Amino acid sequence: MQTIELGRSGLQVSRVAFGCMSTVPNPTYDGVADQQAIAAIRGALDHGINFFDTAPGYGNGASEELLGRALEGVRDQAIIANKISSQTMDAQEVRTECEKSLKLLRTDVMDLYQIHWPRGVVPLDETLKAMEKLVTDGKVRHLGVCNFGLEQLADGLGSGVPLVSNQIVYSLLARAVEIDVAPVCMENNMGLLCYSPLAQGLLAGKYANADEVPPERGRTRHFSKDRSQSRHNEPGCEEAAFAAIAGVRAVAERLGHSMADVSLAWLLHQPGVACVLAGASREDQVARNAAAADIALSAEDLAELDRVTAPVKAAMGPSLDMWATPSRIR
Repeated sequence: MQTIELGRSGLQVSRVAFGCMSTVPNPTYDGVADQQAIAAIRGALDHGINFFDTAPGYGNGASEELLGRALEGVRDQAIIANKISSQTMDAQEVRTECEKSLKLLRTDVMDLYQIHWPRGVVPLDETLKAMEKLVTDGKVRHLGVCNFGLEQLADGLGSGVPLVSNQIVYSLLARAVEIDVAPVCMENNMGLLCYSPLAQGLLAGKYANADEVPPERGRTRHFSKDRSQSRHNEPGCEEAAFAAIAGVRAVAERLGHSMADVSLAWLLHQPGVACVLAGASREDQVARNAAAADIALSAEDLAELDRVTAPVKAAMGPSLDMWATPSRIR
């Protein structure tokens, strides 16, 4: 497994990371049995994956607690990324939530602490300064953000607080980050951490058509506003999305790999991408995710994948928020 320095942090993180959201029940995933999830996390270390991303919002702390148990005795082999997700993210909440997360994770320090979603309740500078104090106090090593658009990046970078990463939704079906945000991150040595790299199963070939997609996974702007759990007011681009999926499948079949593996490999070929956050519920899935990092795509392969997914990129537009209209991301 290749590693890369995350921003200017000195952290050498595996290019495929273990995303912990799917290990516990939440509105999108059913979760898995604890021992099965723990075996997958331990298996990740065996396959060279040293980077684990969790959040309080994943099962109301259940994901943090599970990861803490899984890494007990091998904490020194792992790099833990976590998030602040409180309601206001004022200075007191930042400290309180950090202390709670440290206890759940069974650790004295988190390697990367990120703002999960921009709130806009208190000034961003207050949140970041409070997070920086956690670094000074030795409770956190480095800071990052998630779901930050151009305006929020400008505010964050203008605060003077060192930020090493921006975790953002990025896949062959969600390419808005390429338009404006990726260049700014690269200019400022912020590594892109890509979540939902398989578009919640669409790029794994789980569904033959839009009608097969369950409500909890049909909430994104790819799908019609008339879907039962939709939080946007857009028509969606269901036909274009499944045409793109068919195009990705054709490239994968020609290369002799699965759609999922090619989709992960494509991300790792993109400028500014540090890591891909891939979930897994079994050890064999972890092994496949890790192996995807070794797939080399030619210039011709990359051009074809760009061509077949370009209509979806155009239809989705520059908004980085896959779920809401108006966007929480600016």
